[in-house]
Amino acid sequence: MAQTRKSGFQISYVTITYRSVALVIVCVLLLAFLLMELLLPSTADKMLRSSESLFEKALAKVGLINNPGDGSNNGTAGPQQAHFTNIDGEVMVRRGSTWIPADYNVALDTGDVIQTKSQGIAKIVFADGTNYTIKPDSLIRVEENSVNAAQQTAVKVEVNTGTVDLATSTMTQGSKSQVVVAGATATLGGDTRAEVMNDPRNDQHEIMLKSGNGVVTRESTNESVTMAPFERVSFKSDSQITKIREIGPPNLIDPANMYPKVVASNSEPITFSWTQAENAKQYRFKLSRNPYFSSLVLNKIIEGSEIQLSFLPEGSYYWAVQSVGSNGKESVESEKNRFTLIVRKESQVGLMLELDEFVQHGHIIEVRGHTENSAHVMVNDQQVAMINPDGSFHHFTPPLPTGENIITITAQNAKGGVNTKTQKVVIQ
Repeated sequence: MAQTRKSGFQISYVTITYRSVALVIVCVLLLAFLLMELLLPSTADKMLRSSESLFEKALAKVGLINNPGDGSNNGTAGPQQAHFTNIDGEVMVRRGSTWIPADYNVALDTGDVIQTKSQGIAKIVFADGTNYTIKPDSLIRVEENSVNAAQQTAVKVEVNTGTVDLATSTMTQGSKSQVVVAGATATLGGDTRAEVMNDPRNDQHEIMLKSGNGVVTRESTNESVTMAPFERVSFKSDSQITKIREIGPPNLIDPANMYPKVVASNSEPITFSWTQAENAKQYRFKLSRNPYFSSLVLNKIIEGSEIQLSFLPEGSYYWAVQSVGSNGKESVESEKNRFTLIVRKESQVGLMLELDEFVQHGHIIEVRGHTENSAHVMVNDQQVAMINPDGSFHHFTPPLPTGENIITITAQNAKGGVNTKTQKVVIQ
């Protein structure tokens, strides 16, 4: 008997559960976040903080936690972290009993120790905007770095050995910024700049106020000394505090800070000028290729208030001036101005340079723009790694300090065409 076969389509089904789809999505998002953490750590941290905030708000809505904005939670109150904004040479951080190399991703907590070696310099910024520039062969310790629910900040640093330059920001009422040296505590006001030196080996301890105001107290001798700009206090372990008035430095005029200086040729002289300082008989002019003046292009005593220099190679320069009194004693350094020297041919002008709106990632600024595809682009002191075939480029700056910063973008082609633009950014 013949068999009958049923004809028709056979359909096979593959069942995919919602759980599998969700698992794949989570894996993709996790992989994307890990790649972002490696390539753009500041952006990843910002996204993570935003996600945490949204998660907290969602929990607050269902009543599982208190509302972060209802006053029952201090928000950012409590211990804060400081961060490196400049590292040059060998710089180490001690956390507990462990020493690690300083890095821009290393956040500094209370109790951490920062050490610069003989060729090392570092700059750190605290939560309240106070910044410390730590000179070579120095050792400091973070004693306090916190903010309370009323957004009053407290920063305290001990200088164990070496020299630091520091600058406080505009502080809210009730905030406090202090530096400790050899048992003496300097309480500094807002917008104050100072230099602190501690030499335990020779028992020499000094605090020089460059601007602003401060009070130095010493419990062991029951002393309290009020300081004004250009006053220096010094003491030894077995002596009282002495205060003297120092001669002030001049104000720099030209080249202006963070602006390019364009010349037709290397032979064209560049004029450096500054104001006359009270009681100054001479001036010491310093020119360097780095912001720490660890190596100098020129170090010269000048009779007047200007000097002309020719045949300087292209690139970035830093300059500062000190006043010299009739007794030969020199003032502290003036503010340091940075400028970029660019040599261009007069016949080569009109190089295209267009900038998109800057994108801020915390203390890092993303610079995007367009120029000729054969041009070279510099953002401040750094060269943009790649110019795309269509002339577009983008660049991430190093972490910038809190406050106002000027970003200079310069495009230059092989024919000598140059175009420079500057923009101000404010880091909160």
